Amino acid sequence: MTQVEPSSISQIFKISDLNKKNQIRQALEAIGPTSRKDEPYCDYVFVFEDKPERLVVKQYQKGTLMIQGKAAHLYQVISHMVAPFLTANDQVALNKEADGSPHDPQSVPLPHIGTDESGKGDYFGPMVIAGVMLEEAARPKLTALGIRDSKKLSDGKNRDLAAKIRKLCVQRYYEVVLPPERYNSLYTDFKKEGKNLNHILAWGHARAIESLLGYTDCKWAVADQFGNERYIQSRLMKKSSGLTLIQQHKGERFLAVAAASILARDRFLDYMDRLSRTYEITLPKGASNIVIGVGKQFVAKHGAENLKKVAKLHHKTTEKIL
Repeated sequence: MTQVEPSSISQIFKISDLNKKNQIRQALEAIGPTSRKDEPYCDYVFVFEDKPERLVVKQYQKGTLMIQGKAAHLYQVISHMVAPFLTANDQVALNKEADGSPHDPQSVPLPHIGTDESGKGDYFGPMVIAGVMLEEAARPKLTALGIRDSKKLSDGKNRDLAAKIRKLCVQRYYEVVLPPERYNSLYTDFKKEGKNLNHILAWGHARAIESLLGYTDCKWAVADQFGNERYIQSRLMKKSSGLTLIQQHKGERFLAVAAASILARDRFLDYMDRLSRTYEITLPKGASNIVIGVGKQFVAKHGAENLKKVAKLHHKTTEKIL
């Protein structure tokens, strides 16, 4: 028998009926979760594994039921057990595609927040995390601009679109800028606690999300997945109670995430320009051999002690420069 390859699964239901919630939980208990987790604002989190397949089922206290992971047969088993208790009206978002692409971005209710970052892979410059709240009135206008992932845009086009996004989304965007010196300090502090770069990213994404929640009632947020999904969730505070966070690869397919990626990149480019002017040396993007050469020029001109003001020192590039 040919084994079916696991595909990405992402389903979201809204379960308001307490009896129905209990029935679904009992059905899942009958299957036998591989493990259980405790997470804020969740009635339960069940993990089902049959390697290489893995599905996580979360029931939030506010009613949202999420089924996410990568599976084939395991998904069929779980679907068979919970299907009798679900109706089409319960379904908010659905995807089960063989290519593993994210579920339809149009299915996430409005308003929702999208977040993305820039500068993570760049040796020089800041780390920037941006968030954009997408509302019904702004969606057609942003779509008309041709918003897409900033990595697919030239620097000039990116900066032009960023200015237009800020005009359309007044008080509906937030940018977290970590200058190199602040970033290095945070990285050192996090490392002492046994944490890594993903924890800094989670802190930034959570800060952007929570800052936007003060503007209007919003129950949904989407972020590009960069690690364990609990990274961001663990950083969200009480203000985020009841918020459903969707984390998926290729998150830029969501309009709000793509807009956030453009704002983050624009702010990164702006900061790079300022650093280059301040130190009178053109700092390149990325982490190539060119970066190493410029790094050595910087140290020769300004001293090794000032490298922390323009670069992310934990990169291996630092060893090649000093």
